[in-house]
Amino acid sequence: MSETDDPGLPVGPVVAGWTSRSPPPRTPIAGRICRLEPVSVAKHAAELHAAFLADITGRGWRYLPYGPYGSVGRFADWLEATCRGHDPLFCAIIPNATGRAAGLASFLRIDPPNGVIEIGHIHFSPELARTAAATEALYLMMQRVFDELGYRRCEWKCDALNAVSRRAAERLGFTYEGTFRQAAVVKGHNRDTAWYALLDHQWPAARRAFVAWLDPANFDAQGRQRHTLAELRGAGSSRGH
Repeated sequence: MSETDDPGLPVGPVVAGWTSRSPPPRTPIAGRICRLEPVSVAKHAAELHAAFLADITGRGWRYLPYGPYGSVGRFADWLEATCRGHDPLFCAIIPNATGRAAGLASFLRIDPPNGVIEIGHIHFSPELARTAAATEALYLMMQRVFDELGYRRCEWKCDALNAVSRRAAERLGFTYEGTFRQAAVVKGHNRDTAWYALLDHQWPAARRAFVAWLDPANFDAQGRQRHTLAELRGAGSSRGH
């Protein structure tokens, strides 16, 4: 008997019928408020550069390991070198109201055999930040991860000092799992990385909350939300019991 056959050694539960998943396809994802398209330098570089220039404080670049880029040429070079591959697979976020790219996000650390994937490199321009389109974009990415591709785990990681990203992860339903200390050196500074994850069995409740939150009826005449995502997740959990 091998050590792995010893009935006295604990192992995790059997994942019945599990097979390796497919990587995310390089295809658009359409929503009611926005759409995501695989990054095209020719199509998106000028629009994204202009959108990011509206962030006159540069705060949107603070926790990213690259940028900012003063010229559209330098930004286009970075897009070509970094954002045209399959892992990370970068998507431009395009609000339907304007038809212009206003942000970036990517699938990365893609692990089809284990059904694990991360959503990261999130960069919203001032035009996109804190809008329903921004929330829908991330919902569409998670919908692809779980509903379309059948992954078991979706991860979110950020600098442990990035309070905005940490609040976003929790708002979207991700669970904090711990902090990896001295995980990286970013722009000459130490980075401790906070890890969050959403699991497949948590997704149905999260999805119901997203659908309810994104419903036009959840917004008043001034576009203000009537119920938060957290409230809607809680309401769904109460109904489930």
